[in-house]
Amino acid sequence: MKTILLTGATGFVGTGLAERIEDSGNRVVPVVRRPAGRFPDARVVPDIDASTDWGDALQEIDTVMHLAARVHVMKDTQERPLDAFRRVNTLGTLQLARSAAAKGIARFVYLSTVKVNGESTGKQPFRETDAPHPADPYAVSKWEAEQGLYQVMEETGMEVVIVRPPLVYGPGVGGNFLRLLEWIQKGVPLPLAAVDNRRSLVGLSNLCDFLLLCARHPGAAGETFLVSDDQDLSTPGLFERIARQMGRSPRLWPLPAPVLRGLAALLGQERSLSRLTGSLRLDIQKSRTVLGWQPPDSVDTEIARSVAWFSGLGTSG
Repeated sequence: MKTILLTGATGFVGTGLAERIEDSGNRVVPVVRRPAGRFPDARVVPDIDASTDWGDALQEIDTVMHLAARVHVMKDTQERPLDAFRRVNTLGTLQLARSAAAKGIARFVYLSTVKVNGESTGKQPFRETDAPHPADPYAVSKWEAEQGLYQVMEETGMEVVIVRPPLVYGPGVGGNFLRLLEWIQKGVPLPLAAVDNRRSLVGLSNLCDFLLLCARHPGAAGETFLVSDDQDLSTPGLFERIARQMGRSPRLWPLPAPVLRGLAALLGQERSLSRLTGSLRLDIQKSRTVLGWQPPDSVDTEIARSVAWFSGLGTSG
């Protein structure tokens, strides 16, 4: 049995991963910003930055799984956004990694983002060997953390594993995927029927399975991995699968791409449109060959879980 320190334990992915760690027979030690009854074994770390004292939190820990981050925000009010992201995502991560190495901790698993690779793909999917193209402060801070982690590994011998997921969905999801569920549930008509793109996603259950494998597999040490459900979907195809699980018909109608782009520009929603209509595909062959991993759950299974959770929101109060 391993004792795993988990940062970001109260977040969307962290909540699912904490349960998966416990179910696997290992002990999870969550890190929280303030005492929480939900996690009696939690260790309190108020802030993550370059000055965080991790001494007590890292006692009797075998593995660190670092999920906590300043996440990507659509309308950042910070005067210097990159500095704000770096403080937590880069400097805070490296402070934790150096502290873990000093404690003799064997492995450090870091949840990064496919945004390190870039925002969109053309004919070829992203691979781990592609030159990084982080396009916003969040992605830059994650890429800088990755580079720093490999330096820590070279200097100390602590094994580092980096995982870059695309959009994660599942029970408890927020952000754009939750908005999509709301649109379909309300029957909002959308001009996306003619969109011909492909996007990789990863369900929460599949991601948690992969992260736990990265914490224990000997072949994961020193590697960077892309992860997905291994079934890329078009935006209309995703809408149709969700609508089917809801027992509804997707209300999609076609609009020529130039008109769609013009409307998005007029409304200041170019980036939102790009996420709906652009392609972003991941090649997970390395995960298969190095780790022998296949997503245990299908896209339809993961979507069904998301819809069941979302449906429960409407009846829980």
